[in-house]
Amino acid sequence: MTINRRDFLKVSGAGAASTLIAGCATQSAPTVAKASPKVVVVGAGFGGATCAKYLRTWGPNIEVTLIDPNDNFISCPISNWVIGGMKTMADITRSYDKLPSQYGVKMVKDYVVAIDTKARIVKTKGGGSFSYDRLVLSPGVDIRTDLVGGFKEAEAAGKVVHAWKAGAQTALLRKQLVNMPDGGVFVMSVPTVPYRCPPGPYERASLVADYFTKAKPKSKIILLDGNPDIVSKKPLFMGVWNTLYKGMIDYRPNNAPYRVNGDTMTVTTEFDEVKGDVLNVVPPQRAGAVCEMAGVRTAANDNWCPVNLTTFESTTTPNVHIIGDSVSAALPKSGHMANNMAKVCASAIVELLAGRNPDTVPVITNTCYSAVSDTKAGYVANVWRWEGAKGYVSQPDGGATAVPDELNKAYNESWASNIWSDVLG
Repeated sequence: MTINRRDFLKVSGAGAASTLIAGCATQSAPTVAKASPKVVVVGAGFGGATCAKYLRTWGPNIEVTLIDPNDNFISCPISNWVIGGMKTMADITRSYDKLPSQYGVKMVKDYVVAIDTKARIVKTKGGGSFSYDRLVLSPGVDIRTDLVGGFKEAEAAGKVVHAWKAGAQTALLRKQLVNMPDGGVFVMSVPTVPYRCPPGPYERASLVADYFTKAKPKSKIILLDGNPDIVSKKPLFMGVWNTLYKGMIDYRPNNAPYRVNGDTMTVTTEFDEVKGDVLNVVPPQRAGAVCEMAGVRTAANDNWCPVNLTTFESTTTPNVHIIGDSVSAALPKSGHMANNMAKVCASAIVELLAGRNPDTVPVITNTCYSAVSDTKAGYVANVWRWEGAKGYVSQPDGGATAVPDELNKAYNESWASNIWSDVLG
């Protein structure tokens, strides 16, 4: 694949910065409006934290407020490594400290409870009221536990977890697997697309199988997939399931769970009722709740948010931008994609607040590694260029590995360290 210097700068995140520098050199006006415009960012994950950081980097006169209820950043990518026993929660937890100290982002630890898009005000549970010129929503996904009967009761009793938001449930699932007897059954599910991190469930099954081969070799995994087939990296995962973990993973497509019972430890689908010692059911998903508060969750049965994909501004509500997993688009819902969307969005907002036109031909990338054992991993990588009416078009030479190896496992670790640094400083 050939890529010119302009595209390289844009992909690397330097394109927007160089645009601003050139603007300062040729114009007497400041980079952004003199009135110190205000941008509020909701959600401090891969998308929101990145956007807040780059808004301050590229638009130093912009007042940026980042609202999130969590004490620290906990990475969903690599969290399967915790479940498989390859990492600890401390390994995937990072501080937000550099965002305020080095970049001047105003951090607010709180929950958003209301958004008035006409008055342009965000209100929080603690009584805060934040006005904005531009609002960025990056809440990730809501897990639709209401669509699986009995889930909420079983979850409250600690009998079933989804562990699809890295945190307490990640650690609990790991503990349940450690306490499971050798010869036990681990039942997990894959939600119907679209959902956060398409290869994630298959990676999780692989890493749990890796753990079982070492610690509980008589144990089995039943993988209930709501989709008709593996939706991401099929050659990679089927290859290792048929070799490294032959006979351990019972893969069942078209088997979306519709009920769980924590008392009997069973999962019921249209075709099966399976019993397990550990239940990891991952329900369907939709854009985060704050998107509903802002009235921007209007696509695909009101589950996702339609946006102008060159600026990520809502197509239904002006001055509100949505990035990351909540966006309605034929693009992967991944941490790397959220990070790239955030940079395109931040660049567009800086330009809009300065009275200039945003880039009309942005380029975005996605790289997603999947570990399949404690020593091997594979990847998928693509570059998309905006081509007007065609939308984002995947460029030649992207693709995925069919066979995992040790080198990609090392790249996987480096990718995580590098992107965490890019997100948080």
